[in-house]
Amino acid sequence: MGIARAWVRDGLKPRCISRDLKWGTPVPLEGFTDKVFYVWYDAPIGYLSITANYTAEWRQWWQNQKQVQLYNFMAKDNVPFHSVIFPCTCLGTDDNYTLVNHLIATEYLNYEDGKFSKSRQVGVFGDQAKDTGIPADIWRFYLLYIRPESQDSSFSWTDFVTKNNSELLNNLGNYINRSLMFLFNSFNGIMPELHLTDEDKRLLVVVCRELQGYTSLLEKARIRDALRYILNISRHGNQYIQGNKPWALVKGSDAERERAGTVMGLSANVVCLLSVLLQPFMPAVSENIQQQLNIPRDVNVITGDFVCMLKPGHQISKPAPLFQKIDASMAEELKQKFAGKQPEVTKVKNGPASTEEMEKLSLAVKEQAEKVRNLKASTAEKQLIDAEVKLLLDLKQKLVVTSAATADVADQREVDVEEVKRLTEAVALQATKVRDLKANKVDKSVLDSEVKQLLGLKNQLALASGEKPATGGGNQAKKKKGKK
Repeated sequence: MGIARAWVRDGLKPRCISRDLKWGTPVPLEGFTDKVFYVWYDAPIGYLSITANYTAEWRQWWQNQKQVQLYNFMAKDNVPFHSVIFPCTCLGTDDNYTLVNHLIATEYLNYEDGKFSKSRQVGVFGDQAKDTGIPADIWRFYLLYIRPESQDSSFSWTDFVTKNNSELLNNLGNYINRSLMFLFNSFNGIMPELHLTDEDKRLLVVVCRELQGYTSLLEKARIRDALRYILNISRHGNQYIQGNKPWALVKGSDAERERAGTVMGLSANVVCLLSVLLQPFMPAVSENIQQQLNIPRDVNVITGDFVCMLKPGHQISKPAPLFQKIDASMAEELKQKFAGKQPEVTKVKNGPASTEEMEKLSLAVKEQAEKVRNLKASTAEKQLIDAEVKLLLDLKQKLVVTSAATADVADQREVDVEEVKRLTEAVALQATKVRDLKANKVDKSVLDSEVKQLLGLKNQLALASGEKPATGGGNQAKKKKGKK
């Protein structure tokens, strides 16, 4: 909401929607046919065209504002295009297009102690995840478990393995497998009659409470938190079985055996519910459970309360484990595998660079920066601007590395050239972002967050260059300026 409000608060400003590129959707306007639409002006139109290619009845969804609730899921960078630009485009047509009702944007997902980087081969990506041999549903589970819904989160191999072994294997998988295996081995896989006691009813109340929490959160699109309610149900189920000890009851009297049947029959029904709740999160696991339960796919309907779907006499199939343990050694192996390529390291000897060399480099950076500013102001072609920006970044990197030689060090100091280059680019991009936000007069909280990120990047660059990071923030700078 804050991003959208910042865009409309002071009135919408002109924004270029075309690019000088060879690929993309051509602009169908005389005099501009050599240009293409900017991707995020054009791309949302694809939501409608994809539906229209699928069915001739596409208007039932896309021109039906009264009956359709439209949800958008995205990273926060794309919020302006979906909350302001595309809705304005739809309104401008005056054709009653369906507008977004719920826009769900995530924060950033980081990797271990840093960030994902394709160029530096840091982090695991889609094709690589497949090559690990770890089932897709395990990936789905963990990425949704750490989904950055309200703040940045981080992918960790150690945590990935821990969640698989504790939440999936020992909690969810253990409950499902012990429930169905006991029913299969002790009752020939046939659902017994249920004779509920107060204890059983208490379990039903607890499961209903968790189910209502699950549905409430999904209605609010809080996917990560809803997943926790599934794990809560299996945790309650494990405690229920452990407290009743059906493995001992089944060896006792007829009444005790009947009690064991109720415990395991009720547990099997909870497993059935879990298979339905898991379907949006882990579809393959959900289908596997339902095959073991020998139930049709039409059970995949969530009601307001827990309903026992497995009736007395229902025959289940032979159960099998759902999850496998991942060794801690594998986590370390994968962490090393996806740690990225080793950066190029340049040794800089002790002693300052010549004054003449430093002056030449500083002047070159200043002149190149002025050239880039003039090109941007004159709306030059993007390819030309990009080329000059790259030259500016290279000059800045060379200046940083050369300046590092003047620091007061004991012997030699290593400068990570690749890291300096990456951070120099990151600082330049973040600085541009901050300038744009200031120009658009966004909310202070949004601006402060981006300024804080810029200062952090500058400090990282200083450390990577062998310099002391700046102390104090923007407020101190303002106070000093005010005193002059």
